[in-house]
Amino acid sequence: MSNPNRFSIINPSRSPFFYGYVILIVGSLGIYFSIPGQTIGVSLFTDPVKDALGLSRNQFSNAYMIGTIISSLFIGRAGIWFDKYGARYTAFFAALTLAMALFLSAWSLEMSHFVKNMLRLDSWMVPFTIITLLFFLIRFSGQGVLTMASRNMIMIWFDRNRGKVNAVSSIAISFGFSSSPLWINFLIEEYRWEGAWRLLALGLLVFSVLIFQFYKNRPEDHGLVPDGADDTMKIKKDVGVAKKQYTLKEAKGTRAFWMYALILAFNSFFITGLTFHVVSIFASEGYPKSDAIAIFLPGSVVAVTISTIFNYLSDYLSLKLYLYLMIFGGMLASIGFLMLSYPFGIPLLVAGFGIMGGFFAVLNAIAWPRFYGRNHLGSITGKVMGLIVLASALAPSVFSLCYTAFDSYRVVGYIGVAYLTFILMGSLKALIPK
Repeated sequence: MSNPNRFSIINPSRSPFFYGYVILIVGSLGIYFSIPGQTIGVSLFTDPVKDALGLSRNQFSNAYMIGTIISSLFIGRAGIWFDKYGARYTAFFAALTLAMALFLSAWSLEMSHFVKNMLRLDSWMVPFTIITLLFFLIRFSGQGVLTMASRNMIMIWFDRNRGKVNAVSSIAISFGFSSSPLWINFLIEEYRWEGAWRLLALGLLVFSVLIFQFYKNRPEDHGLVPDGADDTMKIKKDVGVAKKQYTLKEAKGTRAFWMYALILAFNSFFITGLTFHVVSIFASEGYPKSDAIAIFLPGSVVAVTISTIFNYLSDYLSLKLYLYLMIFGGMLASIGFLMLSYPFGIPLLVAGFGIMGGFFAVLNAIAWPRFYGRNHLGSITGKVMGLIVLASALAPSVFSLCYTAFDSYRVVGYIGVAYLTFILMGSLKALIPK
């Protein structure tokens, strides 16, 4: 790009310290501001919005699923935009799109009444179609593009210290996400669901200005090098010449791409399905609601501990070990899911999804730039993000279908064991790209 600092008063080359640390802060904030587009940020609106629109729980859930599936089909294109235009413009327009989608969502009831009157059609299909399209925009811009662009930007500004930096970012994001239901619920109670969405949209508009000022695409654009290293020539050789820069097509031609992408997708599938149906899952095994909800705090502690330790060690260890450990965590979670009626079932489940979540935070950020370079990072991570979002969209329906068909959720555990066995066998010959 001819002028990477266009329209911005912030010049990284004049910073008294390495600007990558500013990137770490604002990039982590970017992921945090994607919360309104994440499942955790949408779920609290389910009951008030579906009741206002006159939709059943199944209809509202299906609208969310369809919107999410459609968004997963377009995230790969957003990755190409990231490679072409950089993190700054991609994240800026993603934040604006998410803000617009939230503003429109706040008026979804009025939009529904308007369309019904215009078409003279009093049908649930009208609000269903409107909220489906809005969920597409929310999920695409929030969970997909804003998250991807912010995370990739951080990874591009660091190389040798990528794991340590991701450890700091992961801890901050984990605490931010875990606390978000409290303040989102407060906004809904104080300002109703319409007002809450408008306030979230306003916050995103303000943050979009910060994105345009503080987000920077690559350190080389400003005469800097990753990590802020003193030995400029050596680092330029390390990160720019010595490593092969894979295109998306070349990356998809390696077995490692699919093994790592599919295990990350499984984590998204399992955690989303478990979260969506956790009360029903535990009730089917004779547990009260309090026991169901109580599993998430210890699981989060395990995940944060794992991600902190192994993010730091990732600068020194092979990520192949991480892949095997994540598969092991998935096996524990699947077996614990099968054995919920036994005393050791819940501890296995908690340890398993905690381990998976911890390694997800590491591999989803670290693996792609290390394996395939930085030049086509957007298109590569866009493809991976599409698979992750698609898995999260399918999970609630698959879990529900298993319960409806077999009167038990246990078949999900068998599916998990079979799937992970396939990943384990396939990963044995998954060579790490050079």
